[in-house]
Amino acid sequence: MNGSYYQNPTFPGAKENVGFNGNFTQTTPPGNISYNKDYDMEQSYIENILRLNRGKKANAYVSYPDSVEWRDKIYSGIIEQAGKDHLIMSDPSTGKWYLIRIIYLNYVEFDEPINYNYPYATN
Repeated sequence: MNGSYYQNPTFPGAKENVGFNGNFTQTTPPGNISYNKDYDMEQSYIENILRLNRGKKANAYVSYPDSVEWRDKIYSGIIEQAGKDHLIMSDPSTGKWYLIRIIYLNYVEFDEPINYNYPYATN
């Protein structure tokens, strides 16, 4: 399909696991590795840290690299929600709500200490 320009990666000991017919053969990594699927409750990702700080006033510094008008922007307001790919903030002074894509987020600034006591699961 792509000629010989792009080569599919090969991994030692791995079977051919992808075919154009839709059949997949899953290979397992070597060694005694266990993967926990409950990432939302155990990983220290930015969206989880933002969730721990819901209700706090913050400034979100965002850059839109392809925009001439909105190259860099600061959103000020209250953190309402956060997800893997988005941040929702509200500005009580204007009544506006913002849905910000995390991919454009540079950093978040708080005027008070942030919560980072993450409730890691104990298995």
